[in-house]
Amino acid sequence: MFNFRKQLFYPIHVDRQDPALAKVLLDHYAGRNSELSSAIQYLNHRSNISNRYIRELLGLFAAEELGHMELISTAIIKLGGPPLKCVNSQGAPWGTHYIDQSVEAIAVLQVDVQTENRCCQLYQQHLELASDPNMRLMINFLIRRGEVHKRLLQKAQLLIRDTRPSEDFNELIHEYKMSLQVLE
Repeated sequence: MFNFRKQLFYPIHVDRQDPALAKVLLDHYAGRNSELSSAIQYLNHRSNISNRYIRELLGLFAAEELGHMELISTAIIKLGGPPLKCVNSQGAPWGTHYIDQSVEAIAVLQVDVQTENRCCQLYQQHLELASDPNMRLMINFLIRRGEVHKRLLQKAQLLIRDTRPSEDFNELIHEYKMSLQVLE
């Protein structure tokens, strides 16, 4: 299901090191509202979804979140940050208590929308701390990807509520794949 490709989702360029920003980015690496938390939550939630299209969508999101985690780790290193461990900016270790354990489809999708909202809000807060224009571009990119995920999760909720035919669910996968075309 998962593929590894050597190329990053987004190029990471840094004009000058900024260890303070690198430390803040640890919250996106392995904090409560991090790429790691999102990836694991999507993997867990997809296990409890019976609709194969939504299960596939959550798997695609999980893989992308791992790619975002790699972006964040590369940025932290290039900014002169601390050695990478699965901790947040305060040094607290990542834990499974960051992951929602919902199993009902509508609840799962709602929690995932809320998670994307929190992640985007955290990125928005940290955008203000970034003086390097390249880091600002990267953060804006990650905010836009979170918005794509949120929009598709909301569509999936509507489709489940309306008990739509499978072709409508397949459109979710198509939309997701089309959203990636601008990245290549």
